[in-house]
Amino acid sequence: MPTLIDSNVLLDVLTEDPRWWAWSAKALETQADRDVLAINPIIYAEVSIGFSRIEEVDACLPVSTFHRLALPWNAAFLAGKCFVMYRKRGGVRSSPLPDFYIGAHASITGMTLLTRDAARYRAYFPKLRLVAP
Repeated sequence: MPTLIDSNVLLDVLTEDPRWWAWSAKALETQADRDVLAINPIIYAEVSIGFSRIEEVDACLPVSTFHRLALPWNAAFLAGKCFVMYRKRGGVRSSPLPDFYIGAHASITGMTLLTRDAARYRAYFPKLRLVAP
């Protein structure tokens, strides 16, 4: 089963984030040794914001390294339900957050999620396998 790589880990490595680069780079390397690495369109979109051309994004996220997965319809449904819980718990965003789609995708398909921001995933997807600091 692939490991879904959260955009925060990819951005830490691509931007050489001073706080998180070392952890994210090591975690990404470790998961690459264990599993196939995967991204979905939402992760791709979040990473692409810092680039001006699609070819630049594709060069940083090569298909040979990052398997591209479609977001399943049942994951979109689960993301919506988790968003409703978020709003009932006082969340202020007015549309589903990308983290809900990413967490639902990993949860529905049984993938592990590599992220450094595990709090929301643990709160809304308690059975999701996480690799996190």
